[in-house]
Amino acid sequence: MSWDPQQYARFAGQRLRPALDLLARIPLEQPQTVVDLGCGTGNVTRILRSRWPQARVTGVDGSPQMLAEARAAEADIGWEQSDLAAWNPGTSFDLVYSNAALHWLDDHPALFARLCGKVAAGGALAVQMPRNFGAPSHTLMHDLAFSPPWRDALGALLRPQPVLAPEAYYDLLAPRARHLDIWESEYLQILEGENPVAEWTKGTWLAPLLAALAPQPRAAFEAEYRRRVAEAYPRRSDGKTLFPFRRLFIVALIG
Repeated sequence: MSWDPQQYARFAGQRLRPALDLLARIPLEQPQTVVDLGCGTGNVTRILRSRWPQARVTGVDGSPQMLAEARAAEADIGWEQSDLAAWNPGTSFDLVYSNAALHWLDDHPALFARLCGKVAAGGALAVQMPRNFGAPSHTLMHDLAFSPPWRDALGALLRPQPVLAPEAYYDLLAPRARHLDIWESEYLQILEGENPVAEWTKGTWLAPLLAALAPQPRAAFEAEYRRRVAEAYPRRSDGKTLFPFRRLFIVALIG
């Protein structure tokens, strides 16, 4: 899938807030090596660099479009193009950080075991993932993709619940961590513009579905999705649209 950095950045402020909330709960004082998995255009990676200026910081992402913008904005960070599902470096890091990326990957028991193995003794794994997949923004998309006009093209791409329940991550991480901090927050996002929830998902979860369709069925699918999601999230009398969004946070101290 080809990512559109401009579409993703339309809601940069709302997307940045959970990254900062995660960062605020990391208790490391002077990590020497930091990796940001799923760094995108590097806006959060640069914040990690500012918090720990003495650290060697690496940003990893699978999208060449995203990394091109990251490199153009900051040369004092190591940028690496890599499929996160296959990322398995021969070294460990004091901090393995990932904001809104790991929900794209399958087999979380194996994934989190592998990531814990990449944390140096005394370091931390810090992860934030959306857990909003039961909301209308996502269920409407899935219902539409399973309908006859699009089911053959899109059915195999759907992942209705890509993130486990919080207690499942406790069970995965408790045997490996000396301390765990797991919590959820639901942000009442106040959005502006025409059908902003459709614009939000177009930069993330909707994008691979649209990319899998030919132009004519793509236009029909997007138009019908936009109609349904506008009904589910109506614009209020002040012109704003409310979009509740749940996110899961994990900070695991290893060793």
